[in-house]
Amino acid sequence: MKLKYLLSGMALVLCQATLAQHTFKARVVDHENQEPLLGVAVYFHTLSIGGVTDSTGQVSITNIPEGQHAIKISFVGYESLTIKRMFPLSASQQNQTFELHHAHEEMEEVIIRSTRSSRTIEDIPTRVEFIAGEELAEKGNMKPGDIRMLLNESTGIQTQQTSATSYNSSIRIQGLDGKYTQLLRDGLPLYSGFSGGLSLMQIAPLDLKQVEVIKGASSTLYGGGAIAGLVNLITKTPEDEPEFSVMLNGTSALGLDASGFYAEKFGKVGTTVFASYNKGTPYDPADIGLTAIPKFDRFTLNPKLFLYLNEDTKLNFGLNFVTEKRLGGNMDYVEGKEVIDPYFERNETDRISTQFQFTRDLGNTTTFTLRNSLNFYDRSVEIPDYIFAGKQFSSFSEANISWLGSKVEWITGVNLWTDRFEQNNSSNGQDLGFSDATLGAFVQNTWSPHPQWKMEMGFRLDYQTDYGLFPLPRFSLMYEPVQQLTLRLGGGLGYKTPTVFSEDAERLQFQDIRPIDPEALEAERSFGANFDINYRLAITDQLTLSSNVLLFYTQIQDPLVLTSVGSSFEFVQPRGYVDTKGLEVNMKWSYQDLKLFIGYTHAEVLQHYNGGSTTFPLVAKHRLNNVLMYEKHDNFWIGLEAYYFSPQKLGDGSNGESYWIAGLMTEKKLGEQFSVFLNFENFLDTRQTAFDTIFTGSINDPQFRDIYAPVDGFVINGGFKWKM
Repeated sequence: MKLKYLLSGMALVLCQATLAQHTFKARVVDHENQEPLLGVAVYFHTLSIGGVTDSTGQVSITNIPEGQHAIKISFVGYESLTIKRMFPLSASQQNQTFELHHAHEEMEEVIIRSTRSSRTIEDIPTRVEFIAGEELAEKGNMKPGDIRMLLNESTGIQTQQTSATSYNSSIRIQGLDGKYTQLLRDGLPLYSGFSGGLSLMQIAPLDLKQVEVIKGASSTLYGGGAIAGLVNLITKTPEDEPEFSVMLNGTSALGLDASGFYAEKFGKVGTTVFASYNKGTPYDPADIGLTAIPKFDRFTLNPKLFLYLNEDTKLNFGLNFVTEKRLGGNMDYVEGKEVIDPYFERNETDRISTQFQFTRDLGNTTTFTLRNSLNFYDRSVEIPDYIFAGKQFSSFSEANISWLGSKVEWITGVNLWTDRFEQNNSSNGQDLGFSDATLGAFVQNTWSPHPQWKMEMGFRLDYQTDYGLFPLPRFSLMYEPVQQLTLRLGGGLGYKTPTVFSEDAERLQFQDIRPIDPEALEAERSFGANFDINYRLAITDQLTLSSNVLLFYTQIQDPLVLTSVGSSFEFVQPRGYVDTKGLEVNMKWSYQDLKLFIGYTHAEVLQHYNGGSTTFPLVAKHRLNNVLMYEKHDNFWIGLEAYYFSPQKLGDGSNGESYWIAGLMTEKKLGEQFSVFLNFENFLDTRQTAFDTIFTGSINDPQFRDIYAPVDGFVINGGFKWKM
């Protein structure tokens, strides 16, 4: 009998405890469109319990004891909401619906310029990658003298070194040659043809506001050349608050970078001025007698004037000036010692370019824009017993009108490119000079038939004086079934007119290359498509995940191939095509002050010539990007990075070795205006000269092999930044 009463008492206690545990049910929606939000974190901090909303925006959390509890509702890209509830809940608080507001102060600042639209990155059907803000500053610390580090750390992009001694590099997107990537500054083409040489080495990042990358055919937007994609460097503009910043950097390889930037707005007038001096000391970590880093001195000056004539009319005018002397090769010779019959590579360059833009608002929805750039490039390349030198004069002019409605946006315009190259000296009939012009007209429409659907259609018609007409359609479609899931599909046609200024010709310093005959060759034509899925998830109130998967395919018909013909080289077009296909995977995990970036690129690039198929050289089929970052906002950050490259096929038919590159980055702010940084780049000392060779023969007459891995090895750099 006592046992019966004891069991009954225990049952009553258990029932009372069970009744004291309550359930919280709610629904979370987007404030603007009332769409349910999937993946919203709902968290009871003091109880360390929580849940995540389903596809209908519903969440249910059980085992909540009586009493008052704080509940935090958070989601990526939205303002967090914290509420307090007394349990048990009253009838009016059961199954409530909560609305989350967009975090506008963070999201709307990212306006993408490369798509010629005024929309934010969230509303653009075309897939655009961008680097801005603190990420841009962090990557700029690693190599303050050029932009290679900004690009090389992105999935699907590789900066390919084309010279073992001069350090020259080009951009490869999804494995395709650098000549298929268009490099822009504020939407204006400045670095193409002959002027594409050394371009990555001569652009300092301190005056950049953001970097935008579009992968895949973009010729409809910017004309010929953007087959693999484009990189648009967006510079800073004057704001209401003046800005003055200085960066000083030194390296263990005895390099020096000093940069300064100033911007201020005076009523209807504004200005920006960027200046930098970059110095390199000859460096040979492998002790083989050849420079891994050449000796160079470079000076850059970029002033820009902004006039705000009235609320509707604005114009700006800028000048870019770069001069550099660069000498690589035999270490003793570069250091000024007496050497008999040394090997060397001497580059002397001068760049002068102008940019002009006039904008006039024709009412609330229509804008007229007139843009122009003039470019002059003078370069001489000298190796023993041979000099190649020339001057390039090019221009770009455009007039366009854009109209923005509530659901539809139109832009249409015409533009004109001119390009002329004059070779200073020629021998054995080698005169690579040319002159051509391209007239183009384009129209683009962006349409939002439904809040979940957005479509972008474009068409360009170019007429090139040597190769005729090129119709270039493109399309992009975006579907957003829920706020945190986005799907994009895009594609288009592209073309590239034949040019001798390619990576292969650069490796030969343009020696013994026969001129191109427009009547014997055709323009390279391409088509490509890509599909990507972007997903954002708040796993808890502190742990979030952003992921993106991109599938891509590009095919280039009638590619130009540099072929040996006796003692000279000639560009020919074998029967067939080159194509690249693969995928990119990006994941960003965020937990409190920790961020983990994981990227994977699979690129298979094949040459299909004369019925056969071979692997395209200098492409890492598998590549991993990993960055772990700890960041205390406006105080301190430290990052550890590791990159893997799978074996690459080389031009001589052999295969290179796989390798890892690792680095450590740090920066500490000392007050509001001053910060110091210290970086350990490639601290594993990964060098091609450590596990493979870069040349055959002697150092006085080297026959260089393909460069597929770093040659400079472990380098420490550090300095300070002052901003006011």
